[in-house]
Amino acid sequence: MIKTLQDALTERGYDKLTDVQEAVTAAELQDADLLVSAQTGSGKTVGFGLAIARTLMGDDEQLGPAAAPLALIVAPTRELAFQVMRELAWLYAKAEARVVSCVGGMDMRDERRALDRGAHIVVGTPGRLRDHIQRGSLEMNALRAVVLDEADEMLDLGFREDLEFMLAAAPVERRTLMFSATVPPTIAKLAKQFQRDAVRVSTTSGASQHADISYQALQVAERDAEHAIFNLLRYHDATNAIVFANTRVAVSHLTARLANRNFSVVSLSGELSQAERTHALQAMRDGRARVCVATDVAARGIDLPNLELVIHADLPSNPEGLLHRSGRTGRAGRKGISALIVTPKNARKAERLLGFAKITAEWTAPPGVEDILRRDKERLLADPVWDEEVTEDQAAFAADLLALHAPEKIAAAYLRLYQARQSAPEELSPPGAKPAPRERKPFGPSIWFAVSAGREQNAEARWLLPLLCRAGGITKDEIGAIRIQHSESFVELKADSVEGFLGNLPDGVTLQDGVTIRQMEGVPELGVTGRGRKPHKARDRAPRERPADRGPSRRPAPADDRPPAPVAAQADPAAEAPQPAPAPTAPVAEPAPAVEPAPAPEPKPAKPRKPRHGDGGAPAGPRAKSPGPKPSGKPRFDRPKSRPAGSGPRKAASEGSSAAPKGPRPGAADPSKRFERPGKAGPGKPRSKAPRKPRPHGGGGAEPPRRKKRS
Repeated sequence: MIKTLQDALTERGYDKLTDVQEAVTAAELQDADLLVSAQTGSGKTVGFGLAIARTLMGDDEQLGPAAAPLALIVAPTRELAFQVMRELAWLYAKAEARVVSCVGGMDMRDERRALDRGAHIVVGTPGRLRDHIQRGSLEMNALRAVVLDEADEMLDLGFREDLEFMLAAAPVERRTLMFSATVPPTIAKLAKQFQRDAVRVSTTSGASQHADISYQALQVAERDAEHAIFNLLRYHDATNAIVFANTRVAVSHLTARLANRNFSVVSLSGELSQAERTHALQAMRDGRARVCVATDVAARGIDLPNLELVIHADLPSNPEGLLHRSGRTGRAGRKGISALIVTPKNARKAERLLGFAKITAEWTAPPGVEDILRRDKERLLADPVWDEEVTEDQAAFAADLLALHAPEKIAAAYLRLYQARQSAPEELSPPGAKPAPRERKPFGPSIWFAVSAGREQNAEARWLLPLLCRAGGITKDEIGAIRIQHSESFVELKADSVEGFLGNLPDGVTLQDGVTIRQMEGVPELGVTGRGRKPHKARDRAPRERPADRGPSRRPAPADDRPPAPVAAQADPAAEAPQPAPAPTAPVAEPAPAVEPAPAPEPKPAKPRKPRHGDGGAPAGPRAKSPGPKPSGKPRFDRPKSRPAGSGPRKAASEGSSAAPKGPRPGAADPSKRFERPGKAGPGKPRSKAPRKPRPHGGGGAEPPRRKKRS
């Protein structure tokens, strides 16, 4: 290993290399292309930094002056690109390497000026790197090594075309190293296309893959999912913790809830700008924030030195997401906890995820109130502050406190101050528990009042309740049932509140302008229109009288109201004489013998009806209903059939027909007063030869030409 890099590792605290670092730095792989699959958090960044050292520097301990880039590192996300740049910066610091980043969301002009000044290693995201190559600001001729970090993720994000473009633009005599958590067929195909006899290096093993991460599946009730997150953060009190959610909306919601509970929290999602995302991660590293709520944008490449806890508020969609999320903790030999919030609805999904990822999790319950308080006491008693030396100022202030208060009182005040800075723990229900029904306490003695406003005045309980409280100076606990009726409302008040309620009213009866209240005797009786139902139009209204001139109704009368059947009269000789048959078109109904017919009102002039499509000749006049019963076998109304224009009046009835010649219909208006459509000729009237005036169509203009009928 090159001495300058060895010194950097020693200063950083690396006394032993990880498995993947030892594998990629083997002497026999010094010049080979590599396809490496290793678990997240195994030190891959330092590993490929050491792997390309000899390729970039040879036997020298330092790099020469910066010019065209010697190595190109491609990462899927901005955060991972910045993470790689920081790792390589300290690793190659003593070798005087110049590392430049090119990522989306940053000022491209600044990146171009940095590339013009020269760089040894360029780290960036696929889209931005391709832009620089196409614009000519990133030279590819001097490249000696190309590294694809998290290659499977880049293909999943749709960067295949960009990767192929960059690899095709790089020199043929170069080393190509691909690092990926898994090696799907797409990665193998890409390696076969752009690598030369790549050596497969795999350091993943089921026995040691998750040794530094403790997985927990916390079973909670559906309504306590967020409360379990609060208790989990309080119980562990981790230096850094990440809470993963699936959507940006969920991230914003959880961030607001945690901030309201006095947690120092930041958020990280795709809707934030690059500057906001960088500031959020820097706040976590500086200790100004201890909790980060993030989407899967932070599932890869985020390395927080003191991250101890990962909480899956929403379960990931696949086992790879679970591994990458959990891999933010338990890195470089440090221990960590990955906790899944499991509700009854997603229990089966959690089992499948853990099974596919080959993870054995501890199924347990989240910490409760007693567990959190006990842990607080343990942390308080073990706090390093008790071992620190007391300064003179502190000793003087302690003496003043002891002179004023007893030691027990001072200690109790310190405990209260300590607990006041913490979020209060939440009471959790057992997993799968259903919400208990709310118990209604007995209301006690009450008196009913009637308010002069009901549904007819648009009265509602949500309007009446605050009105009563405001006008009578009472609370909602002193009001019982409220029953909204059609024209008034009934309200139940506690008996001991009635006197004060009426005393607060201006005149004892007025709630507001137009709304009064009166005390009732006993409990009100709700009518058939209970719960404020308006009378049904067809069931509750009074029957209307039918005008006498309109004849009998078509609808049969109810069975109990039908008149009795007529009694057969005795034979009358005069009745045997032949009588002329009445015209069937105008039968006259005989009135009931016991009821004297009322004088018929003056008939109103009938309105002319609008002409209908298909009417021939002159348009028909207004329709008039026959005062008599419907003749047997005849239509009730004789509507004119469509006839050619100018064909003249209808022919008389043929001889031998039982029907009499048809005259004007009873009750019809005078035919001379009938409405005639402009441009239409009446019976026997020749059609006008004048051209038809254009009618407005739509917004104006002539009528569009009609389509000709096919013969």
